[in-house]
Amino acid sequence: MGRHEKSSGVDLNYFEENPSTGSGQARERFVPHCIEPSFGVDRTILAVLSDSYTEDELGGEKRIYLKFNPLVAPIKVAVFPLLKNKPQLIEKAREVYKNIKKEFGNVMFDDNGNIGKRYRRQDEIGTPFCVTIDFDTIEKDNTVTVRDRDTGKQERISVDKLIEFLKTKLI
Repeated sequence: MGRHEKSSGVDLNYFEENPSTGSGQARERFVPHCIEPSFGVDRTILAVLSDSYTEDELGGEKRIYLKFNPLVAPIKVAVFPLLKNKPQLIEKAREVYKNIKKEFGNVMFDDNGNIGKRYRRQDEIGTPFCVTIDFDTIEKDNTVTVRDRDTGKQERISVDKLIEFLKTKLI
């Protein structure tokens, strides 16, 4: 006897025709089973976090990061000026940040610490892409460095084509 039957004192048995005879003569007796999962938002978030937790090695160092699918990543892109004490880098980084934020919403600006620490911090929170504004951006070719969280690969992208490039990766 099942737990529901014991607790309620009600017979939950069910009779069904045996499909092999089709005549209604043979009947099988069984207790239907009901699965009652408890599945709220907290368990969904735990499942996403557990699935995203990743450990690997990048540049000879062990790293732990959240490998969120870009569609569910809380922060889509982080924008960094290479140095925080150079006003021209900060100004250009703020401009790029505002343009990306208009398009994607969840974007972070970060100028604290060295660039490697900023990358690691963004990896830990699952940000798929980091955009770095450096002296080449201002003095040479108006390109930025875009770093992929999963591979660590960096590529130079024109500021004019940055939004379209990120759309192909994030949407």
